[in-house]
Amino acid sequence: MIRYRARWVVPISSPPIGDGVVAVDGDRIVYVGSADDGPSGDEHHLGDVVLLPGLVNAHCHLELTAMRGFLEDLDFQRWILRLTFSRRAVLDDDALLDSARYGLEEGIRAGITSYADTSASGVVMRAMREAGVRGIMYQEVFGPDPAQCAESIAELRGRVASLRYLESPLVRLGVSPHAPYTVSDDLFRATADLAREQRLPIAVHIAESELERRLVVEAAGSFADGLRRRGISVERRADSPIQLLARLRLLDTMPLLIHCVRVDARDIATIANSGSAVAHCPASNAKLGHGVAPLDELLSAGITVGLGSDSMASNNRMDMLAEAKVALLAQRGRIGSFESPGAIDVLELATIGGAKAIGVDHLVGTLEEGKHADLAAFAIDPMLPVQDPVTAAVFSLTGGHARFVMVAGKTLVRDGVLATQRPELAQRMRQLGAALADWVASGGEVQAPV
Repeated sequence: MIRYRARWVVPISSPPIGDGVVAVDGDRIVYVGSADDGPSGDEHHLGDVVLLPGLVNAHCHLELTAMRGFLEDLDFQRWILRLTFSRRAVLDDDALLDSARYGLEEGIRAGITSYADTSASGVVMRAMREAGVRGIMYQEVFGPDPAQCAESIAELRGRVASLRYLESPLVRLGVSPHAPYTVSDDLFRATADLAREQRLPIAVHIAESELERRLVVEAAGSFADGLRRRGISVERRADSPIQLLARLRLLDTMPLLIHCVRVDARDIATIANSGSAVAHCPASNAKLGHGVAPLDELLSAGITVGLGSDSMASNNRMDMLAEAKVALLAQRGRIGSFESPGAIDVLELATIGGAKAIGVDHLVGTLEEGKHADLAAFAIDPMLPVQDPVTAAVFSLTGGHARFVMVAGKTLVRDGVLATQRPELAQRMRQLGAALADWVASGGEVQAPV
Protein backbone atom coordinates (compact mmCIF):
# COMPACT_ATOMS: atom_id res chain seq x y z
CA MET A 1 0.00 0.00 0.00
CA ILE A 2 1.18 3.53 -0.85
CA ARG A 3 0.08 6.77 0.81
CA TYR A 4 0.03 9.72 -1.62
CA ARG A 5 0.37 12.89 0.41
CA ALA A 6 -0.49 16.36 -0.89
CA ARG A 7 -0.78 19.94 0.32
CA TRP A 8 -4.44 19.71 -0.62
CA VAL A 9 -6.62 16.70 -1.37
CA VAL A 10 -9.90 17.55 -3.11
CA PRO A 11 -12.16 14.47 -3.03
CA ILE A 12 -15.07 16.31 -4.80
CA SER A 13 -17.55 14.20 -2.81
CA SER A 14 -16.46 15.82 0.45
CA PRO A 15 -14.68 19.01 1.60
CA PRO A 16 -11.01 19.60 0.72
CA ILE A 17 -8.40 18.25 3.11
CA GLY A 18 -5.30 20.26 3.94
CA ASP A 19 -2.18 18.12 4.29
CA GLY A 20 -4.16 15.13 3.10
CA VAL A 21 -3.45 11.58 2.02
CA VAL A 22 -4.98 9.20 -0.49
CA ALA A 23 -3.89 5.64 0.25
CA VAL A 24 -3.91 3.14 -2.62
CA ASP A 25 -3.75 -0.63 -2.40
CA GLY A 26 -3.46 -2.24 -5.83
CA ASP A 27 -5.98 -0.52 -8.10
CA ARG A 28 -8.25 0.76 -5.28
CA ILE A 29 -8.43 3.68 -2.91
CA VAL A 30 -8.45 2.47 0.70
CA TYR A 31 -8.24 5.76 2.60
CA VAL A 32 -8.86 9.47 2.01
CA GLY A 33 -8.21 11.87 4.86
CA SER A 34 -5.70 13.66 7.05
CA ALA A 35 -2.05 12.72 6.78
CA ASP A 36 -2.06 12.22 10.57
CA ASP A 37 -4.49 9.31 10.28
CA GLY A 38 -5.17 6.33 8.08
CA PRO A 39 -3.39 3.04 7.49
CA SER A 40 0.38 2.82 7.51
CA GLY A 41 2.37 2.23 4.36
CA ASP A 42 5.07 3.61 2.10
CA GLU A 43 4.50 7.35 1.72
CA HIS A 44 5.01 9.24 -1.51
CA HIS A 45 4.94 12.98 -0.78
CA LEU A 46 3.66 14.73 -3.90
CA GLY A 47 4.55 18.12 -2.45
CA ASP A 48 2.79 21.42 -3.12
CA VAL A 49 -0.03 20.07 -5.24
CA VAL A 50 -3.79 19.88 -5.41
CA LEU A 51 -4.63 16.19 -5.66
CA LEU A 52 -7.88 15.55 -7.56
CA PRO A 53 -9.74 12.59 -8.97
CA GLY A 54 -8.48 11.87 -12.49
CA LEU A 55 -10.16 14.32 -14.86
CA VAL A 56 -12.78 13.15 -17.37
CA ASN A 57 -13.01 14.36 -20.97
CA ALA A 58 -16.63 13.64 -21.90
CA HIS A 59 -16.17 14.38 -25.60
CA CYS A 60 -13.14 14.34 -27.88
CA HIS A 61 -11.90 13.22 -31.29
CA LEU A 62 -8.41 11.96 -30.54
CA GLU A 63 -7.72 10.86 -34.11
CA LEU A 64 -7.98 14.50 -35.26
CA THR A 65 -5.13 15.79 -33.06
CA ALA A 66 -2.95 16.24 -36.15
CA MET A 67 -5.44 18.84 -37.43
CA ARG A 68 -4.62 21.32 -34.67
CA GLY A 69 -4.45 24.77 -36.27
CA PHE A 70 -5.59 23.50 -39.67
CA LEU A 71 -9.22 24.65 -39.56
CA GLU A 72 -9.01 28.19 -38.27
CA ASP A 73 -11.66 30.88 -38.78
CA LEU A 74 -13.91 28.95 -41.16
CA ASP A 75 -17.70 28.94 -41.31
CA PHE A 76 -19.11 25.68 -39.99
CA GLN A 77 -19.99 24.10 -43.33
CA ARG A 78 -16.60 24.84 -44.82
CA TRP A 79 -14.96 23.68 -41.59
CA ILE A 80 -16.70 20.31 -41.90
CA LEU A 81 -15.96 19.97 -45.61
CA ARG A 82 -12.26 20.76 -45.21
CA LEU A 83 -12.00 18.33 -42.29
CA THR A 84 -13.82 15.54 -44.13
CA PHE A 85 -12.03 15.70 -47.46
CA SER A 86 -8.54 16.44 -46.14
CA ARG A 87 -8.78 13.56 -43.68
CA ARG A 88 -9.84 11.27 -46.49
CA ALA A 89 -7.02 12.47 -48.76
CA VAL A 90 -4.13 12.82 -46.30
CA LEU A 91 -4.68 10.79 -43.11
CA ASP A 92 -4.67 7.01 -43.46
CA ASP A 93 -5.36 4.72 -40.51
CA ASP A 94 -1.71 4.70 -39.45
CA ALA A 95 -1.68 8.51 -39.37
CA LEU A 96 -4.95 8.60 -37.43
CA LEU A 97 -3.58 6.08 -34.93
CA ASP A 98 -0.47 8.19 -34.36
CA SER A 99 -2.70 11.23 -34.02
CA ALA A 100 -4.77 9.48 -31.35
CA ARG A 101 -1.64 8.34 -29.54
CA TYR A 102 -0.31 11.90 -29.46
CA GLY A 103 -3.66 13.23 -28.30
CA LEU A 104 -3.64 10.75 -25.42
CA GLU A 105 -0.11 11.74 -24.43
CA GLU A 106 -1.31 15.33 -24.28
CA GLY A 107 -4.40 14.39 -22.31
CA ILE A 108 -2.52 12.23 -19.81
CA ARG A 109 -0.04 15.04 -19.17
CA ALA A 110 -3.10 17.22 -18.48
CA GLY A 111 -4.38 14.83 -15.82
CA ILE A 112 -7.17 13.34 -17.95
CA THR A 113 -7.62 9.70 -17.05
CA SER A 114 -11.02 8.94 -18.70
CA TYR A 115 -12.06 9.74 -22.28
CA ALA A 116 -15.28 9.57 -24.29
CA ASP A 117 -14.15 9.62 -27.89
CA THR A 118 -16.09 9.55 -31.14
CA SER A 119 -14.08 7.98 -33.94
CA ALA A 120 -14.74 7.46 -37.63
CA SER A 121 -11.74 5.16 -38.17
CA GLY A 122 -12.06 3.02 -35.05
CA VAL A 123 -8.32 3.22 -34.26
CA VAL A 124 -8.81 5.04 -30.95
CA MET A 125 -9.62 1.90 -28.96
CA ARG A 126 -6.17 0.54 -29.78
CA ALA A 127 -4.55 3.82 -28.74
CA MET A 128 -6.48 3.81 -25.45
CA ARG A 129 -5.41 0.25 -24.70
CA GLU A 130 -1.76 1.10 -25.41
CA ALA A 131 -1.86 4.23 -23.24
CA GLY A 132 -3.44 2.50 -20.24
CA VAL A 133 -6.26 5.02 -19.87
CA ARG A 134 -9.93 4.52 -19.09
CA GLY A 135 -12.35 5.28 -21.89
CA ILE A 136 -15.16 4.59 -24.26
CA MET A 137 -14.88 4.88 -28.03
CA TYR A 138 -18.08 5.54 -29.94
CA GLN A 139 -17.74 4.17 -33.47
CA GLU A 140 -19.27 6.73 -35.80
CA VAL A 141 -21.68 5.98 -38.61
CA PHE A 142 -22.69 8.28 -41.46
CA GLY A 143 -25.36 8.27 -44.17
CA PRO A 144 -27.65 11.24 -44.85
CA ASP A 145 -29.43 9.47 -47.72
CA PRO A 146 -32.12 7.01 -46.56
CA ALA A 147 -31.08 4.80 -49.48
CA GLN A 148 -27.71 4.36 -47.76
CA CYS A 149 -29.19 3.06 -44.52
CA ALA A 150 -28.81 -0.68 -45.10
CA GLU A 151 -25.24 -0.29 -46.32
CA SER A 152 -24.28 2.06 -43.48
CA ILE A 153 -25.73 -0.10 -40.73
CA ALA A 154 -24.13 -3.23 -42.22
CA GLU A 155 -20.77 -1.47 -42.19
CA LEU A 156 -21.32 -0.33 -38.60
CA ARG A 157 -22.28 -3.85 -37.54
CA GLY A 158 -19.08 -5.16 -39.11
CA ARG A 159 -16.93 -2.53 -37.42
CA VAL A 160 -18.49 -3.27 -34.04
CA ALA A 161 -17.78 -6.98 -34.48
CA SER A 162 -14.17 -6.27 -35.46
CA LEU A 163 -13.57 -4.01 -32.43
CA ARG A 164 -15.14 -6.08 -29.66
CA TYR A 165 -11.88 -7.91 -28.93
CA LEU A 166 -10.32 -4.61 -27.81
CA GLU A 167 -12.78 -4.15 -24.95
CA SER A 168 -11.26 -4.47 -21.49
CA PRO A 169 -12.04 -3.54 -17.90
CA LEU A 170 -10.84 -0.02 -18.79
CA VAL A 171 -11.91 0.42 -22.42
CA ARG A 172 -15.43 0.01 -23.82
CA LEU A 173 -17.11 0.31 -27.21
CA GLY A 174 -20.15 2.37 -28.20
CA VAL A 175 -21.72 3.72 -31.38
CA SER A 176 -22.42 7.22 -32.64
CA PRO A 177 -24.82 8.23 -35.41
CA HIS A 178 -22.90 11.41 -36.14
CA ALA A 179 -25.42 14.26 -36.47
CA PRO A 180 -28.72 15.18 -38.20
CA TYR A 181 -26.90 16.66 -41.21
CA THR A 182 -24.97 13.41 -41.82
CA VAL A 183 -27.50 10.80 -40.67
CA SER A 184 -30.99 10.08 -42.03
CA ASP A 185 -33.95 9.33 -39.80
CA ASP A 186 -33.82 5.70 -40.93
CA LEU A 187 -30.17 5.41 -39.95
CA PHE A 188 -30.82 6.99 -36.55
CA ARG A 189 -33.50 4.35 -35.91
CA ALA A 190 -31.34 1.50 -37.19
CA THR A 191 -28.37 2.57 -35.03
CA ALA A 192 -30.59 2.76 -31.96
CA ASP A 193 -31.88 -0.74 -32.72
CA LEU A 194 -28.32 -2.05 -33.04
CA ALA A 195 -27.36 -0.41 -29.76
CA ARG A 196 -30.29 -2.02 -27.97
CA GLU A 197 -29.55 -5.41 -29.51
CA GLN A 198 -25.87 -5.37 -28.52
CA ARG A 199 -26.18 -3.29 -25.34
CA LEU A 200 -23.97 -0.52 -26.69
CA PRO A 201 -24.00 3.06 -25.40
CA ILE A 202 -24.75 5.82 -27.91
CA ALA A 203 -23.40 9.34 -28.41
CA VAL A 204 -24.66 11.90 -30.93
CA HIS A 205 -23.69 15.44 -31.90
CA ILE A 206 -26.90 17.42 -31.50
CA ALA A 207 -28.27 20.97 -31.26
CA GLU A 208 -24.82 22.37 -31.99
CA SER A 209 -25.33 25.04 -34.65
CA GLU A 210 -27.87 27.30 -36.33
CA LEU A 211 -27.20 25.50 -39.63
CA GLU A 212 -28.26 22.22 -38.03
CA ARG A 213 -31.39 23.80 -36.54
CA ARG A 214 -32.41 25.28 -39.89
CA LEU A 215 -31.94 21.93 -41.62
CA VAL A 216 -34.12 20.07 -39.11
CA VAL A 217 -36.79 22.72 -38.51
CA GLU A 218 -36.99 24.59 -41.82
CA ALA A 219 -35.41 22.21 -44.37
CA ALA A 220 -33.36 25.24 -45.35
CA GLY A 221 -29.84 26.65 -45.12
CA SER A 222 -26.50 25.57 -46.55
CA PHE A 223 -26.67 22.05 -45.09
CA ALA A 224 -30.03 21.54 -46.79
CA ASP A 225 -28.72 23.03 -50.04
CA GLY A 226 -25.70 20.73 -49.99
CA LEU A 227 -27.84 17.63 -49.49
CA ARG A 228 -30.17 18.63 -52.32
CA ARG A 229 -27.19 19.09 -54.66
CA ARG A 230 -26.36 15.45 -53.90
CA GLY A 231 -29.87 14.40 -54.93
CA ILE A 232 -31.05 13.78 -51.35
CA SER A 233 -34.58 14.90 -50.52
CA VAL A 234 -34.78 17.36 -47.63
CA GLU A 235 -37.96 17.95 -45.66
CA ARG A 236 -38.82 19.42 -42.28
CA ARG A 237 -38.07 16.77 -39.65
CA ALA A 238 -39.07 18.15 -36.22
CA ASP A 239 -39.57 21.24 -34.07
CA SER A 240 -35.90 21.07 -32.99
CA PRO A 241 -32.96 18.67 -33.21
CA ILE A 242 -33.73 17.37 -29.69
CA GLN A 243 -37.37 16.79 -30.63
CA LEU A 244 -36.12 14.90 -33.69
CA LEU A 245 -34.26 12.45 -31.45
CA ALA A 246 -37.34 12.15 -29.24
CA ARG A 247 -39.58 11.43 -32.25
CA LEU A 248 -37.17 8.76 -33.49
CA ARG A 249 -37.04 7.25 -29.96
CA LEU A 250 -33.27 7.61 -29.92
CA LEU A 251 -33.61 9.33 -26.54
CA ASP A 252 -35.05 6.08 -25.20
CA THR A 253 -31.47 4.73 -25.31
CA MET A 254 -30.31 7.53 -22.96
CA PRO A 255 -27.56 8.71 -25.31
CA LEU A 256 -24.72 11.09 -24.53
CA LEU A 257 -25.87 14.32 -26.18
CA ILE A 258 -22.87 16.28 -27.42
CA HIS A 259 -23.10 20.11 -27.41
CA CYS A 260 -26.78 21.04 -26.81
CA VAL A 261 -26.04 24.70 -27.48
CA ARG A 262 -29.36 25.48 -29.16
CA VAL A 263 -31.94 24.04 -26.80
CA ASP A 264 -35.03 25.71 -25.31
CA ALA A 265 -37.06 24.98 -22.20
CA ARG A 266 -39.05 22.25 -23.94
CA ASP A 267 -35.86 20.58 -25.16
CA ILE A 268 -34.31 20.73 -21.70
CA ALA A 269 -37.40 19.11 -20.18
CA THR A 270 -37.29 16.42 -22.88
CA ILE A 271 -33.64 15.66 -22.14
CA ALA A 272 -34.28 15.55 -18.40
CA ASN A 273 -37.26 13.23 -18.78
CA SER A 274 -35.24 10.86 -20.97
CA GLY A 275 -32.39 10.53 -18.47
CA SER A 276 -29.86 11.40 -21.18
CA ALA A 277 -26.59 13.15 -20.32
CA VAL A 278 -24.94 16.12 -22.01
CA ALA A 279 -21.31 16.65 -23.01
CA HIS A 280 -20.70 20.40 -22.71
CA CYS A 281 -17.84 21.74 -24.89
CA PRO A 282 -17.65 25.46 -24.08
CA ALA A 283 -14.34 26.32 -25.77
CA SER A 284 -15.19 24.54 -29.03
CA ASN A 285 -18.72 25.96 -29.06
CA ALA A 286 -17.35 29.49 -28.71
CA LYS A 287 -14.44 29.04 -31.13
CA LEU A 288 -16.76 27.87 -33.91
CA GLY A 289 -19.21 30.69 -33.16
CA HIS A 290 -22.07 28.41 -32.17
CA GLY A 291 -22.86 30.19 -28.93
CA VAL A 292 -23.03 29.38 -25.23
CA ALA A 293 -25.02 26.36 -24.10
CA PRO A 294 -27.52 27.01 -21.26
CA LEU A 295 -25.46 25.14 -18.68
CA ASP A 296 -27.22 26.71 -15.71
CA GLU A 297 -30.63 25.59 -16.97
CA LEU A 298 -29.39 22.10 -17.84
CA LEU A 299 -28.02 21.61 -14.33
CA SER A 300 -31.11 23.10 -12.71
CA ALA A 301 -33.21 20.54 -14.58
CA GLY A 302 -31.20 17.74 -12.98
CA ILE A 303 -29.45 16.73 -16.20
CA THR A 304 -26.07 15.02 -15.88
CA VAL A 305 -23.43 17.17 -17.59
CA GLY A 306 -19.78 16.44 -18.27
CA LEU A 307 -17.12 18.65 -19.85
CA GLY A 308 -15.57 17.88 -23.22
CA SER A 309 -12.67 19.41 -25.08
CA ASP A 310 -14.00 18.36 -28.49
CA SER A 311 -11.27 17.82 -31.10
CA MET A 312 -8.00 19.67 -31.39
CA ALA A 313 -9.35 20.74 -34.81
CA SER A 314 -11.90 22.92 -33.02
CA ASN A 315 -10.23 23.69 -29.70
CA ASN A 316 -6.44 23.45 -30.09
CA ARG A 317 -5.92 22.44 -26.43
CA MET A 318 -6.91 19.53 -24.23
CA ASP A 319 -6.99 21.06 -20.75
CA MET A 320 -10.02 20.23 -18.64
CA LEU A 321 -9.20 22.73 -15.90
CA ALA A 322 -9.10 25.48 -18.54
CA GLU A 323 -12.35 24.08 -19.96
CA ALA A 324 -13.93 24.32 -16.51
CA LYS A 325 -12.85 27.96 -16.26
CA VAL A 326 -14.28 28.76 -19.70
CA ALA A 327 -17.54 27.02 -18.75
CA LEU A 328 -17.82 29.10 -15.59
CA LEU A 329 -16.93 32.44 -17.18
CA ALA A 330 -19.18 31.92 -20.21
CA GLN A 331 -22.18 31.09 -18.03
CA ARG A 332 -21.65 33.99 -15.66
CA GLY A 333 -21.34 36.30 -18.63
CA ARG A 334 -24.44 34.81 -20.27
CA ILE A 335 -26.71 35.13 -17.24
CA GLY A 336 -25.07 38.13 -15.57
CA SER A 337 -24.13 36.37 -12.33
CA PHE A 338 -21.09 36.75 -10.10
CA GLU A 339 -21.63 33.46 -8.27
CA SER A 340 -23.34 30.93 -10.51
CA PRO A 341 -22.04 28.51 -11.51
CA GLY A 342 -19.52 28.18 -8.71
CA ALA A 343 -16.01 26.79 -9.01
CA ILE A 344 -17.09 23.54 -7.37
CA ASP A 345 -19.91 23.20 -9.93
CA VAL A 346 -17.58 23.24 -12.94
CA LEU A 347 -14.90 21.17 -11.20
CA GLU A 348 -17.60 18.55 -10.65
CA LEU A 349 -18.34 18.65 -14.39
CA ALA A 350 -14.69 17.81 -15.09
CA THR A 351 -14.73 14.88 -12.65
CA ILE A 352 -17.86 13.17 -11.32
CA GLY A 353 -20.16 14.85 -13.86
CA GLY A 354 -18.14 13.46 -16.76
CA ALA A 355 -17.89 10.09 -15.04
CA LYS A 356 -21.69 9.95 -14.69
CA ALA A 357 -22.18 11.07 -18.28
CA ILE A 358 -20.17 8.12 -19.61
CA GLY A 359 -21.35 5.59 -17.03
CA VAL A 360 -18.23 5.11 -14.89
CA ASP A 361 -19.21 7.12 -11.80
CA HIS A 362 -19.40 3.93 -9.72
CA LEU A 363 -15.68 3.50 -10.42
CA VAL A 364 -14.15 6.97 -10.64
CA GLY A 365 -14.90 10.70 -10.51
CA THR A 366 -14.40 11.19 -6.77
CA LEU A 367 -11.77 10.21 -4.23
CA GLU A 368 -13.56 7.70 -2.00
CA GLU A 369 -12.66 4.43 -0.36
CA GLY A 370 -13.41 1.52 -2.65
CA LYS A 371 -13.22 3.49 -5.90
CA HIS A 372 -10.54 2.88 -8.50
CA ALA A 373 -7.32 4.80 -8.00
CA ASP A 374 -7.54 7.34 -10.81
CA LEU A 375 -5.63 10.38 -9.52
CA ALA A 376 -4.26 13.65 -10.91
CA ALA A 377 -2.06 16.12 -9.02
CA PHE A 378 -1.39 19.70 -10.14
CA ALA A 379 1.40 21.87 -8.79
CA ILE A 380 0.69 25.07 -6.90
CA ASP A 381 3.21 27.78 -6.08
CA PRO A 382 4.58 26.88 -2.63
CA MET A 383 4.60 30.60 -1.78
CA LEU A 384 0.98 31.08 -2.85
CA PRO A 385 -1.56 31.23 -0.01
CA VAL A 386 -4.40 29.02 -1.17
CA GLN A 387 -7.57 29.90 0.73
CA ASP A 388 -9.71 27.49 -1.29
CA PRO A 389 -8.10 24.75 -3.43
CA VAL A 390 -11.30 24.37 -5.48
CA THR A 391 -11.26 27.97 -6.73
CA ALA A 392 -7.49 27.70 -7.15
CA ALA A 393 -7.93 24.62 -9.35
CA VAL A 394 -10.42 26.42 -11.60
CA PHE A 395 -8.99 29.94 -11.71
CA SER A 396 -5.27 29.60 -11.03
CA LEU A 397 -3.87 26.20 -11.97
CA THR A 398 -2.87 25.04 -15.40
CA GLY A 399 -4.13 21.61 -16.36
CA GLY A 400 -1.57 21.31 -19.13
CA HIS A 401 1.14 19.82 -16.94
CA ALA A 402 0.05 17.49 -14.17
CA ARG A 403 2.77 16.49 -11.71
CA PHE A 404 1.35 13.05 -11.05
CA VAL A 405 -1.26 10.91 -12.85
CA MET A 406 -2.51 7.43 -12.03
CA VAL A 407 -5.11 5.16 -13.65
CA ALA A 408 -6.39 2.13 -11.75
CA GLY A 409 -3.31 2.16 -9.54
CA LYS A 410 -0.82 2.40 -12.43
CA THR A 411 1.35 5.53 -12.54
CA LEU A 412 1.30 7.23 -15.94
CA VAL A 413 2.98 10.53 -14.97
CA ARG A 414 5.55 10.98 -12.24
CA ASP A 415 7.22 14.32 -11.47
CA GLY A 416 5.60 15.76 -14.58
CA VAL A 417 7.10 13.16 -16.93
CA LEU A 418 5.18 10.51 -18.86
CA ALA A 419 6.12 7.01 -17.79
CA THR A 420 6.00 5.88 -21.42
CA GLN A 421 6.87 8.35 -24.16
CA ARG A 422 7.07 8.13 -27.93
CA PRO A 423 9.50 10.92 -28.94
CA GLU A 424 8.84 10.24 -32.61
CA LEU A 425 5.17 11.20 -32.33
CA ALA A 426 5.82 14.95 -32.16
CA GLN A 427 7.85 14.78 -35.38
CA ARG A 428 5.12 12.68 -36.97
CA MET A 429 2.52 15.33 -36.04
CA ARG A 430 4.64 18.03 -37.67
CA GLN A 431 4.89 15.94 -40.84
CA LEU A 432 1.13 15.36 -40.90
CA GLY A 433 0.51 19.08 -40.36
CA ALA A 434 2.76 19.87 -43.30
CA ALA A 435 0.98 17.29 -45.47
CA LEU A 436 -2.38 18.85 -44.65
CA ALA A 437 -1.06 22.31 -45.54
CA ASP A 438 0.32 20.93 -48.82
CA TRP A 439 -3.11 19.47 -49.62
CA VAL A 440 -4.66 22.93 -49.38
CA ALA A 441 -1.81 24.58 -51.30
CA SER A 442 -2.12 22.05 -54.12
CA GLY A 443 -5.80 22.81 -54.60
CA GLY A 444 -7.21 19.79 -52.82
CA GLU A 445 -9.85 21.86 -51.06
CA VAL A 446 -10.94 23.49 -54.33
CA GLN A 447 -11.24 20.11 -56.06
CA ALA A 448 -13.21 18.51 -53.22
CA PRO A 449 -16.96 18.19 -53.92
CA VAL A 450 -19.34 20.47 -52.05
